[in-house]
Amino acid sequence: EVQLVESGGGSVQAGGSLTLSCTASGFTLDDYTMGWFRQAPGREREGVSVILNTDDKTGIRTYYEASVKGRFTISSDNAGSTVFLQMNNLKPEDTAVYYCVAGDSATFEADDYDYWGQGTQVTVSS
Repeated sequence: EVQLVESGGGSVQAGGSLTLSCTASGFTLDDYTMGWFRQAPGREREGVSVILNTDDKTGIRTYYEASVKGRFTISSDNAGSTVFLQMNNLKPEDTAVYYCVAGDSATFEADDYDYWGQGTQVTVSS
């Protein structure tokens, strides 16, 4: 059974940092692209970052939404079963529920991801 469990959300002041973790059951990065989406109140879900194992000489590839590039870093453990999102220099506009996702495509389209975690709240105060 495929399952994604997130942890690490919380409340911080602007400029602070948080690290989200997502542990996968039933698969690893060898099987699916993994990543993070977020949803703020009154807004649609948006892709934040994705990570995939290309199975070629390129190895691991990562992609970031423009507003988080340079502040957020996505990574995985050696087994490819846990994905992390290190979030630095957080801004109030980063406030949202963050969801771990897994699917076959490396896109920022929510419909392309078949598996979703339960979500973890990140709140950034000014």
